[in-house]
Amino acid sequence: MSAVPDAGSGLRYQLRLFFTALQFFTRLPVPRWVGFDAAWLQHATRYFPAVGILVGMACAIVYGLAALVLPQVVAVLLSTAAGIYLTGGFHEDGFADVCDGFGGGMQPARILEIMRDSRVGAYGVIGVGMLLGLKLAALASLPSIQVMPALLLAHPVSRCLAAGLIWRMDYVREEGKAKPLAQQMSTFEFAVAALTAFLPVMLCAAMGWFAWQGLLLALLLGFAATLFLAYKFQRRIGGYTGDCLGAVQQLSEIAIYLGLLAAVSPASSL
Repeated sequence: MSAVPDAGSGLRYQLRLFFTALQFFTRLPVPRWVGFDAAWLQHATRYFPAVGILVGMACAIVYGLAALVLPQVVAVLLSTAAGIYLTGGFHEDGFADVCDGFGGGMQPARILEIMRDSRVGAYGVIGVGMLLGLKLAALASLPSIQVMPALLLAHPVSRCLAAGLIWRMDYVREEGKAKPLAQQMSTFEFAVAALTAFLPVMLCAAMGWFAWQGLLLALLLGFAATLFLAYKFQRRIGGYTGDCLGAVQQLSEIAIYLGLLAAVSPASSL
């Protein structure tokens, strides 16, 4: 059996890394020639934002088609449902587990034990309910012409912010679903992720979909949400888990929507 290629070698290998990320983070099909090796996951995180671009595009298309014949709030709901279906609720589930663990546990071992439990408690139910409600309200309150670019922006950027935890923090479980991808992320790999996430930012600016103040505020709020959770994770459990990555992705995504919304709200012009 041939050895797994180095992370930087070969276009075919880079495609394998991308498709590995795609099949790990979504339900989208991948070519059969890709195969699977858990060792690829530790390098596939560089393409986490690229997966976000595809998910954001799918959500934007669903919204755009639905908005042709349905009210904006219904189109937003269908778009959100499509995103949850494509990802299998992967990140929402992580957010719920974090709510349960950090809401119901005091000691690190107890927090991790609660987060591992497949049952969803009161904190998780309330947290996900508030999360989805806020996401729907924020997107439905944006000008209709800005919803699609907001989705194209928030999905990859929020995934890049989540990847930042892998780059800068330690994985705290001995085993887990995210363990294969939780090896230390190199600066080069994070730079690839950041550059990928920066592309939709530049597209939104170039196309004039958002004022630069709105883009800046959205990015700052997304970064602030990430720093807040990273601080909580480090202080309470000494690092991160796969659920923590999902929580960062979800909270920073909503923070980006809120930043965009604040920039166009009447109060922002006062």
